Amino acid sequence: MKVVLIQDVKNVGKKNQIVEVSEGYARNFLIPKKLANIADNKNVNEANSKNEAMKYKKQKELEKAQELKTILDKSCIEFRHKVGEGSKLFGSITEKDIASQLKEKLNLTVDKKKITIKTPIKNLGSYVVDIKLYEGVIAKLKIVVVSL
Repeated sequence: MKVVLIQDVKNVGKKNQIVEVSEGYARNFLIPKKLANIADNKNVNEANSKNEAMKYKKQKELEKAQELKTILDKSCIEFRHKVGEGSKLFGSITEKDIASQLKEKLNLTVDKKKITIKTPIKNLGSYVVDIKLYEGVIAKLKIVVVSL
């Protein structure tokens, strides 16, 4: 029996997917628990239109992420920080600091969880941090740390 899944079902399929399952499984488990509907014309067309809308939305998000990547790859953010002996910073520059500077200087909102610092920024100099914008789209932002 063909059914259209309303939700993700483990070992069966994803939401809005049309799958073939046994009749007993569909009538006794999937349909009563509102995990699936019978695959008639109305439900199949609705699932297909939702899948097309989701593909379109993902494509737009990917394009937006790639535009943001080109902006961030060309950008450079300068931090002015107090320095102690041996050009060591008092404290360090964190993902939160970078996110706030992106908001302030470039007017871009980036979640601090998406920023990856490979080595802790505790000294003067220039660094490169990765910013994950979308699946497979990672921007490299240049950070320059100078003393006050």
